[in-house]
Amino acid sequence: MTEQSMAFRRGDTIPGWLPLMLGIFTAVGPVSTDIYLPALPEMERQLHSAPGSGSITMAAWVIGLAIGQITIGPVSDRFGRRLPLLIGMIGYTIGEIGCALAPTMTIMCICRVFSALMASAGLVIPNACLRDLTEGDEASRLMSRLIVVQGVVPILAPMLGGFALKFVDWRVIFWATAVYGGLCTLMLLTVFPETLPTQERRDMRPLSIIERYIYILRTRSFITNGLVWSFLGFVTFTYLTGAPTLFEERFGMSPFHYGMLFGLFAVCMIGASAINGLVVGKVSTTHMLFSALGISLTGSILFLALAVISAVDLTSGGQLRSFFLWPLIISLVITMAPTGIIGPNSMVGILSEQSERAGSASALAGTMQYLFGAVASALFGLMSPGTAIPFAGFLVFAFCAATVFALLRPRLPSSAP
Repeated sequence: MTEQSMAFRRGDTIPGWLPLMLGIFTAVGPVSTDIYLPALPEMERQLHSAPGSGSITMAAWVIGLAIGQITIGPVSDRFGRRLPLLIGMIGYTIGEIGCALAPTMTIMCICRVFSALMASAGLVIPNACLRDLTEGDEASRLMSRLIVVQGVVPILAPMLGGFALKFVDWRVIFWATAVYGGLCTLMLLTVFPETLPTQERRDMRPLSIIERYIYILRTRSFITNGLVWSFLGFVTFTYLTGAPTLFEERFGMSPFHYGMLFGLFAVCMIGASAINGLVVGKVSTTHMLFSALGISLTGSILFLALAVISAVDLTSGGQLRSFFLWPLIISLVITMAPTGIIGPNSMVGILSEQSERAGSASALAGTMQYLFGAVASALFGLMSPGTAIPFAGFLVFAFCAATVFALLRPRLPSSAP
């Protein structure tokens, strides 16, 4: 089929399968970020690499995503959404095959960088597609479905990877992600529509790209909502870094039970995002955003208070250790679940004034979020925490900062008050 015959325009009825398909594309990045983490020790042994060297592959992946996102945005604004996404999925599939066949850690890192560069299309372009077709409350409803995948998959992926490793070699994980990329490619070739009309595409001169990013960064709606979105990345990476230390080392959870806890958080985030999709339109996006931030901030303060009390108990012998486990879990659920609401509503704000630059704005926001997440992981790693206090403190800081920037955001158009 031609691009014209597969095109959607703003105002067209959006079929229910389109947001689902965009969510599948979006999942490529989070799946590949985390699913292989349980395999790192075995990968290091088979590739005859030093213990701990597998973490370099994660650094390679993050570098590739950061560079790829900032690049793919202007490309999609120039050539449309479908072609860059198709090339990205083909390249991602090739990169994952390379990872599955890699004979050395060096080759593995090279393949991870290439794969991430290509996968960045899946992180950036789906958000831009929704901005091409919708705005306001409708955009928030549809964005909720994408954010569910973006937020939940990083939590579920390590659990799935760890389960798979009980039965198969670590290379099978990369073969599986290659198949995933192949299925995405097939969907793009057969049913996925173009959403950016030819007359709305932008040029790609280097100077114009720089000017575009400067314009975006000077837009109040982008910088305020973008910082809310970025601190959400800070929260996510803090959780991914801090939760294993807290629950496995501090409270002695087995990997299996910790995986079940991952599932609990995933279900809560799905539920919150589903609620957002149901009530947006009846309740304003602004009200939903501040309600979610208020709940998360309250939960994080409660989590911090419990962390301090449990630390005092630890210094006195830890007799009440088991007593604090469930209160800490419940307070962390209260903290993390509303991120399924914060994400879609902040992304709607990010793109609210960027109809002609949606790809570039989505790319810049994605890069900011990963950079904030990387900073959170690095700072947390330097602390070598023996209690939950640093973990909780990071969460309180991030939600306080996100709330401040949410208060500074301009009012959205009337369709999304």
